[in-house]
Amino acid sequence: MTSSDAEPGLRTRKKQQRYQVISETAIALFLEKGFEKVSVAEVAAAAEVSKPTLFRYFASKEDLVLHRFADHEDEPARVVADRPARRPALDALQRHFLDGLERRDPVTGLCDAPAVLAFHRLLYGTPALVARLHGYQNRSEQALAEALTTAHGGNPLESRLAAAQIVAVQRILAEENWRRITAGESAEAAWPDAVTAANRAFAQLRSGLQRYA
Repeated sequence: MTSSDAEPGLRTRKKQQRYQVISETAIALFLEKGFEKVSVAEVAAAAEVSKPTLFRYFASKEDLVLHRFADHEDEPARVVADRPARRPALDALQRHFLDGLERRDPVTGLCDAPAVLAFHRLLYGTPALVARLHGYQNRSEQALAEALTTAHGGNPLESRLAAAQIVAVQRILAEENWRRITAGESAEAAWPDAVTAANRAFAQLRSGLQRYA
């Protein structure tokens, strides 16, 4: 490999390192002082970058926190696209959520690690961040709808309706898990009920809304 071949990879790594430093610096300041009480200029100074540089990495102050959700934005769509041949999409999504509960993935809400608890308190305790989070969820629905249409065909509107219900179920399950954790229950103690709730929720997705018809 020549030096010119290595340079793009090195630049990418340096960019990723700076991206990480800026975000971690911002989150530490937000946890210490509160989201509203920390300015972008203060974050930039603490991260030793200029404000224009910071905004090249993050489009808004909220994105300094919510970028952690960016990697999960198209996760349901990827699960559907990468599922084994002939496996129904809903089965793959249910298995993926249950696996997340098993490994205490913070996205499932079933994680009592102190750093995760502090981050979630920051997120859900800040109205501006909660409002911005809805945008991520909308994009997740759109990506999943496209994946469902590709996987199973059918009317795109039907795929959108299905995607909205699936994403909502996962969100509500995560919120319930988070509620129990913040009430003082350990992730280990809450796990059996979380698995039962997830299985029931996906069963309801399969049967539709017959109970309310």
